[in-house]
Amino acid sequence: MRWELRMVAAQRGIWKSTEMRRRLGEAGLEISAGKMSALWTGTPTSIRLDDLDVICAVLQCDAADLLVCEPEQVAARKPEPPEPVPGSVITPRLGRHRSVPPA
Repeated sequence: MRWELRMVAAQRGIWKSTEMRRRLGEAGLEISAGKMSALWTGTPTSIRLDDLDVICAVLQCDAADLLVCEPEQVAARKPEPPEPVPGSVITPRLGRHRSVPPA
């Protein structure tokens, strides 16, 4: 996920984190300067849904405007399947002489 708080805020004419913090405070969400700085400059590892509701109300947007999916990042994290070891693959046979696992 990519966090787009600064971009969405800029589209609404909010250019500074102090202005955003003031507007959030007016809406009932008191945020410390440190937490506001972290929300403004980086991607939060977690955010309370109540806080996200207030941010969306202040910016008049949806959560989807603030959180942008990045499927290519998910694909990059997926481990490659291991290569089969020669001789370890059992090919099943049908009929009377069915194959059995090696002992």
